[in-house]
Amino acid sequence: MTQQPKPEVWLRGPLPDMPPLLQPVAHALLQAREEVQDLMSGFDEDDLWKRPAGVASVGFHLQHLTGVLDRLLTYARSESLSTGQMEWLKGEGKPSETGTTVPELVQNFDKQVDRALEQLRMTDEQTLTEVRGVGRSQIPSTVLGLLVHAAEHTQRHVGQLLVTARVVQHMQV
Repeated sequence: MTQQPKPEVWLRGPLPDMPPLLQPVAHALLQAREEVQDLMSGFDEDDLWKRPAGVASVGFHLQHLTGVLDRLLTYARSESLSTGQMEWLKGEGKPSETGTTVPELVQNFDKQVDRALEQLRMTDEQTLTEVRGVGRSQIPSTVLGLLVHAAEHTQRHVGQLLVTARVVQHMQV
């Protein structure tokens, strides 16, 4: 008897204690986490920093998924980036300081998704249209814009991670 695949997260129903308007953001982040965990299970450490055709490495995508989610959520809280966050940004794409093994990088992303879900749960839906500044230039966005972009950007990099991982794995065949 074959096991039926699990439906995508958004088809599993509402998440408890999650504001209704933020359910899609939470679903997208949980879907990304599941896909990263599945994809990286058994991934060869020797392939982590390979850059086929000059594209970003699997290691970069794993670091960036964690870092950019943290940065976007910081802006949504109307906070400035910390020195630690700036250091993380500088380390993205380098095999040191922000995690160097596949399990470490996946665990960092898992923890960041947990922090994001907690922030989503605590977000008052009445604040979603409030303006928030992004970056040093304080480019205007909104709380909702930042949260949706966090989910969308995460999904985009998971897709790029998936393709790069498959390419480097098949290069050895």
